[in-house]
Amino acid sequence: MHYGPVMIDLSGTALTAEEKTLLTHPRIGGIILFAKNYQDSTQLKSLIAEIRAVAKRPLLIAVDHEGGRIWQFEEGFTKLPAAQEYGVLYHQDLLKALQLVRDAGIIMAGELLECDVDLSFAPVIDLDKGISEVIGDRAFHRNPIVVTELAQAFIEGMNTIGMKATGKHFPGHGSCALDSHIAQPIDPRSLEELLADDLIPFARLAPFLGAIMPAHIVYPKIDNVPVGFSQRWLQDILRKQLNFEGAIISDCLSMQGAAIGGDFVVRARLALDAGCDMVILCHQKPEMLIWILDKLERDGSKEASRRLALLAGNFQREDKSAVNFISS
Repeated sequence: MHYGPVMIDLSGTALTAEEKTLLTHPRIGGIILFAKNYQDSTQLKSLIAEIRAVAKRPLLIAVDHEGGRIWQFEEGFTKLPAAQEYGVLYHQDLLKALQLVRDAGIIMAGELLECDVDLSFAPVIDLDKGISEVIGDRAFHRNPIVVTELAQAFIEGMNTIGMKATGKHFPGHGSCALDSHIAQPIDPRSLEELLADDLIPFARLAPFLGAIMPAHIVYPKIDNVPVGFSQRWLQDILRKQLNFEGAIISDCLSMQGAAIGGDFVVRARLALDAGCDMVILCHQKPEMLIWILDKLERDGSKEASRRLALLAGNFQREDKSAVNFISS
């Protein structure tokens, strides 16, 4: 069972003729879905069935479905609170906060798995320092220990229903004001400073995460390229120092924070050579994607494919009825 090393997006609620051709390319290993791909759950199931039938090989179907403002599918899905709300509740009623966030993981994962979506890129385990607007209420808390406790409960919920969790954005986006979607964030801190703060949730949750998504941030005291292009970060620190054994999936290479790498072929090569098992390429026309895929000259290793295969959904039915969530 081989997974190609590239994940792409689609243009709408059904496959175009160009996308059907694109899906047969052996370097395509996954599809990331957005609000533009969703009408209702019946249409979503039909789209995913069509994707799998056209591809005729294993593909990961993913989505950014965190809760709060990062919520791609509306009608028919339980709208969950932003992560920050659990952090607020944590100080009022610890046990209730942990139970609610675990239930949120069950509900989010269960509703997606019922539609044959393999994974949501969640949870965010960045720290909410009041600096990064792009993170903001997507983070559970400022305190890394509180983030770890709440995220672990969310991960347990996801795992209970049959979905692996993805921690993001390694090693932590909460201290950067610039949004890597539109700019190149630079963080001047040392590795020692990060290990004592932002990296704590990643270090403690590494054994429980199926995947980690690196941030497009440059840390000059550690390496002069963004984390997702850095062997120092991905191999020496994440793999060896933090003993992470799951998949590494890049953040979208169309983001401005990845532009330092060069054109899209070079960006994808840099990320895969640094240690990413899969790279995400969104917002590109099919003809551009085919050109990139043909030029990439990277098919993914057997070990990378093994790690990616472990992310495939394995729906375990149980009672996932909604509880009384705090309002969002």
